[in-house]
Parts: sequence; structure tokens; C-alpha cells
Amino acid sequence: MVRYDLISDVMSAIKNAERSAKKEVVVKASKLVERILKVMQEDGYIGAYEFIDDGKQGLFRIELKHKIIECNAIRPRFAVGVDEIDKYEKRFLPAVGVGILIISTPKGVMDHKKAKKLNTGGRLLAYVF
Repeated sequence: MVRYDLISDVMSAIKNAERSAKKEVVVKASKLVERILKVMQEDGYIGAYEFIDDGKQGLFRIELKHKIIECNAIRPRFAVGVDEIDKYEKRFLPAVGVGILIISTPKGVMDHKKAKKLNTGGRLLAYVF
């Protein structure tokens, strides 16, 4: 059974558009995707994004800033405690302080730096650098 992974599709679309030097990309929408885009925007990896109602699921138009070298979804969605974040930071990011891990926590979707500050763990969703 093949499962559809919207986060992987969104991250691939962003990465491919960045590599093609496009100014914007359009991806399928969901509440989780919106929260991930908000984290990426707060950290300066993407510009503005807007919801487009297509009468179905909806779409997001994302303005690209050409600051992303690599971004991808993390599968399986590892559960991480606050004490394990450093281990996964070393696994998925090129160096300490470079890039972000996006984590879904009980306090919302956030980057790993904010999760450490709030002393909360969660599930790894994606990484960006």
C-alpha cells in the first residue's frame, strides 16, 4: 500500500523550484503545510505565501528567496525528546547552527531551536538548510 506524503511533495516542489531559479511555486494546501511554511518564513527561508481557493483542497503560492540549499521531509516521523534533538540535528543538518529541523510539538509546529527553548519534544517533520 502506497501512502501519499504531502509534506514530501511540498518540500520537493520547493527544492526543485529553488534549483530552477523560479520566483514562486504553487503547492497543495493543508493546515500542517501552512504551519510548516510559517516556520520556514519566520526563519527567512521563504518569502510571503498566500492561500488560493481552487474549489477543492486549495493551493499555496510561495514566494522563493533562493536561500534554500536542501529541504526534505523526514520519514519515518521520529518521536524526539528535548534531550534527543541534538542527535537528530547532527544527523540531518550539515553543521551546528546551520539550518532548522521542523518539529510538531504539543505546543505547535516550530523549529528545533524554539522547541529546545520551550523544553518540549515532538515528532520530526522536515529539515531545511
